[in-house]
Formats: sequence, structure tokens, C-alpha cells
Amino acid sequence: MWELIAAGGWLMVPILICSVFAMAIIGERFWTLQSHRIIPRHLVARSWSLVRDRKVNSDEVLRLREDSPLGRVLAAGLVHMHQSREVMMEAIEDAGRHEAHGLERFLNSLGTIAAVTPLLGLLGTVIGMIKVFSAITTQGVGNAPALAGGISEALITTAAGLTVAIPSLIAYRYFSGLVDKYVVAMEQDALKLVEAMQAQRPAAGQGGAR
Repeated sequence: MWELIAAGGWLMVPILICSVFAMAIIGERFWTLQSHRIIPRHLVARSWSLVRDRKVNSDEVLRLREDSPLGRVLAAGLVHMHQSREVMMEAIEDAGRHEAHGLERFLNSLGTIAAVTPLLGLLGTVIGMIKVFSAITTQGVGNAPALAGGISEALITTAAGLTVAIPSLIAYRYFSGLVDKYVVAMEQDALKLVEAMQAQRPAAGQGGAR
């Protein structure tokens, strides 16, 4: 392994650094973007029960905000539950944008790694071929070790760059799709809560009129 890294030349260093960062980001995102951490089950029902039983207070809102990204979106709606539907939806959309940004954390870095590492491999290929032609110019085609060194450097860096880029690109696409899925799910759950609260208002108003 170390012989291959050494044969790949100095460009193997940034490629290896990129691989370490890519593995760290992929591991962290797999851990963070689990469904039960983002959109816990029964959270909408729990929030609605707080509204129905008139138990919405600062402590419950704080507990929701600390629960999950979905909890923070729902809490934004509960804070404005006595205002118009437009105000609630605006608060929810604003909270949703912030949560979407948090869910996309490190994904730009992962996408950059997926794009850069093949270019690093290509640069290694160019450098290796330059060494091959330089050896041919100075020593002729009879010096096989000199030619083999440049060719091996070109092939190793190319292979290393693609080895890092391919899984990084797959992970980037997967996590991007997962984030989009979670954002849509949070919007739908928040809309369910808003519609339920709006449906309760006429009933509450009629009860007060009696």
C-alpha cells in the first residue's frame, strides 16, 4: 500500500486528505440524517394534543425545539398559533429554510471533494506523462525503469482520484435526495398541524359565543 502511495507522487497527499474528509463527512451524515432524528414519529400528534388540551407554553415549545428539526418547525407554528394562517405559514417556512440549511451541512464540501479528486488524478496523469516524455527525450526509449516510473505515477493517481470521487459522488447524491425528502415531509407535517389548528378556531369561537 505504502509503495503504491509513494509511487503515485506528491499528488497522492491531497487525494488522501480528501479521502479522509470524505469518509468523515459520510459517517457524520449517516449518523445525523437518520429518520428518527429528523422527523420523529407521532411528533405531530403530540403537538396537536398540546394545542387541543391548551397546554402550549414556553416549556413545551422549548422541548419541541430541542427534540428535532421537525420539532423546531412545528414550534415555529405553535409560537404564532393565535395569529393568522399566513403568519403561521411564514414562520414555519422561515424555520424550514433554516432547518434545510442545517440538514445540508457538509454536503457542499462532499460535492467539492467528488469534483476535485478526479481533477487531481488527471493532474497526476499529466505530470506522469510529462515525466515519461522527458525520460524519452533525455535517455531514449531503452530506459524502461524511467518510463515505468512516470507511467505508474500517472495510473496510480488517476485510480486514486476516481476511487475517492466515485463513492463521494454517490454519497452526495444520496444525502441530497434524503434532505429533499425530509424537507418535504416536514412541510407536510407542519401543514397538517396548521390545518388542524385552523379547523379548531371556528369551533372555539362558537363555544365562546354561547
